[in-house]
Amino acid sequence: MDFVLGALNPIALKFGPFEIRWYGVIIACGVILAAALSVKEGQKRGLKDDYFYDFLLWALPFSLIGARLYYVIFEWPYYLANPSEIYRIWDGGIAIYGSLIAAVLVLLVYCRHQQISSWLFLDVIAPNVILAQGIGRWGNFMNQEAHGRATSLNFLQNLHLPHFIIDQMNINGIYYQPTFLYESVWDVLGFVILILLRRKNHLFKQGEVFFGYVIWYSFGRFFVEGMRTDSLMLGPLRVSQWLSLVLFIGSILWLLHRRYWQPYAPWYLDGQQSFAKQDQEK
Repeated sequence: MDFVLGALNPIALKFGPFEIRWYGVIIACGVILAAALSVKEGQKRGLKDDYFYDFLLWALPFSLIGARLYYVIFEWPYYLANPSEIYRIWDGGIAIYGSLIAAVLVLLVYCRHQQISSWLFLDVIAPNVILAQGIGRWGNFMNQEAHGRATSLNFLQNLHLPHFIIDQMNINGIYYQPTFLYESVWDVLGFVILILLRRKNHLFKQGEVFFGYVIWYSFGRFFVEGMRTDSLMLGPLRVSQWLSLVLFIGSILWLLHRRYWQPYAPWYLDGQQSFAKQDQEK
């Protein structure tokens, strides 16, 4: 058994031919933390713990499939010529937007089946998801991927970054923009803002915490994506920039529509009880 701990190496543990990579370890830590925080918040909003555990069991495999499909679709000419590589996710090629879209679709089906408010469920998990995304970007750091354009050592030093980050941004003798860090900081800041604001009484209707997450994340992702060099292109912009624009504008319009056309939508802090009450009234 070969231990590779304490070094900036993409491999965390190695058992003969089998490897456990830091990317997977970091992603798993983010998911576990997000699940634990969601369970804790769900208890306050009248949602059973099992709802989150059961949802996670369904969401994880479909999220992985969605992340891969998103990437394959926008690189279809290559995979059409090399179909045997479609399933080779260990060689790279997954997209967070594909994962999120798949998870939301699973959530809508799951909540309908369990007869719980999908808006409330989304509100509970949304801040924790963006926190997990912020943590997950450090997996990209370990892999020396999802970085920006080439830059200078002086530029990185002027950002007052720790030496281990600067050193890891040195790839084959060239320094690169740490876009993984920009997005990670943006995501964690979004998490803090969302959890602080959703405690305010009569501030968020159910569904609006989720829209806040989408607006915040898509706004930051648009600019960070523009700095990256490994993104999928679609015309003058990258695919994720186009999607960020659609989600940003769409979420604002949908939020305004619900606020002014559904004025009696329950407040977030009312929790699942308000959804059950509406069901009884029907």
